[in-house]
Amino acid sequence: MTQARAFWQGYRDCAPFTLIVVPYSLLFGVVARDAGLDVLQTMSMSVLVIAGASQFTALALLQDQAPVFIALLTALAVNLRMAMYSAALVPHIGHARLSIRALMAYLMVDQAFAVAYRTYEDRPEMTPASKVAYYFGCMMLICPFWYGFTLVGALVGQAIPASFGLDFAVPICFIALTAPLLRSGPHIVTALVAGVSALAFAWVPWSLGLMVAALLGILAGGQAELFVKRRARASA
Repeated sequence: MTQARAFWQGYRDCAPFTLIVVPYSLLFGVVARDAGLDVLQTMSMSVLVIAGASQFTALALLQDQAPVFIALLTALAVNLRMAMYSAALVPHIGHARLSIRALMAYLMVDQAFAVAYRTYEDRPEMTPASKVAYYFGCMMLICPFWYGFTLVGALVGQAIPASFGLDFAVPICFIALTAPLLRSGPHIVTALVAGVSALAFAWVPWSLGLMVAALLGILAGGQAELFVKRRARASA
């Protein structure tokens, strides 16, 4: 596959996610204005952070009058998944120059990771250069939609009827992203433990229960993977 073909393939593969990114980014623009940010502040946050889940988390905590350091700590914890995304992509695109990797790190969002990682796993014949081009193809579609519709939400969000229920996009987005990646028992154990723990610790103030749930999910998934490996060695 040529680099140009890989780029446009990534562009097309990410196209379905625009149906989710549009209401998701619109909602962020509306929520940011409701939280007291002006249009410039809203767009600055969106462009600099470019991570919807942590942006929503920080705004929600600030609206709840949580201390700033708690808001920043929780947003950082939510964004730690990007470090895991990066580690998972290193075998595929870790060869790229530092400047290219820095740009890819800035542009990384959940949709691009999910689509690119699955494609790399399903198509091992792709060359390293094609993998980089494919990744940028994914991002070149998602980012403009994220920026553009955040601006639309910030400018005209107050005119959008509440009955539209834009917040439906958040859970749908993450279900659509994570469900195809749950390919093994440890993956499913991690998701179940994290999900149940998030509900069990929903009472913890300032959404800190999310961090507890994430840690429990990681621990459960790690133990499940160790169990599977030990069982495989024992039966070999």
